[in-house]
Amino acid sequence: MIAGPPAKPSRLRLDSASREALRRFLSHPRYEVLPSEEAGDLVLRNVPTEVTITVTSSPRRGIEATLALAEKLAAGGYAVVPHLAARLVRDESHLKEILARLDAIGGRVFVVAGDSQEAAGEFPDSISLLDAIAGHAPAMKEIGVTGYPERHGFIDDDLTIQAMWDKRRQATYIVSNLCFDVRVVKNWVARVRKRRVPLPIFIGMAGVADPAKLLRVSTRIGIADSARFLRGHTNWLMRMIQPGGYAPERFATGLMPELARPDMKVAGIHVFTFNEIEPTEQWRQQMLARLR
Repeated sequence: MIAGPPAKPSRLRLDSASREALRRFLSHPRYEVLPSEEAGDLVLRNVPTEVTITVTSSPRRGIEATLALAEKLAAGGYAVVPHLAARLVRDESHLKEILARLDAIGGRVFVVAGDSQEAAGEFPDSISLLDAIAGHAPAMKEIGVTGYPERHGFIDDDLTIQAMWDKRRQATYIVSNLCFDVRVVKNWVARVRKRRVPLPIFIGMAGVADPAKLLRVSTRIGIADSARFLRGHTNWLMRMIQPGGYAPERFATGLMPELARPDMKVAGIHVFTFNEIEPTEQWRQQMLARLR
């Protein structure tokens, strides 16, 4: 028997504006990876260079692991965005060394407070680090900060949005923290715009992974990091375990049509890969095929 041609992937049911917006988001997404030994090779082997790679910060591995992986990927042709945790930066001299390395690989940085309970030096929070970065040359080309669609564990919602307003002079964009309820994300973006925060937003979403693999990843990043990781993502584990749980396709299409509107200023999507890089890239390619 002669096999026929492979079946054409079914097209996603979206209006033309939503289809074009989602195609644009998926054509040039951001993949967040953990600074593990194998992460660099996984990216180089599976991900085309039109994907921006962001490298997280780990209290256990330190800033060097983040910078080393970012430098390796930049040498491979990727636009890279190292995460810089304020509480891991010792002092102004240390910051100056870091900024010189960041400038050499494209001048991009994503500033976070960091998970360490105590600051290693002069910078207890992201705002203090942003202020210090602004006072140094070379200037960073892109500076990202976090936004919180869901209630923060210990900071009031109004304060998190106020913090974004306070950071708008130094930052150039916002990435929404991991959230699994697309309605919450859309309402949050609308609230940010109502508050007249002008920065473009990348929508954070989970990629493709299963609970068993997620647990293995959390174990590899260290005991202390693992505990924080699991505390922060229990909701995701539950969604994956339940029938009809989280599906990246459903989340991505659910952003439409509201976030396709130009006034929402959504710049793209930021995919939390949990280092499940190959299946996440396969999913992206399948989605692009269905959007043609």
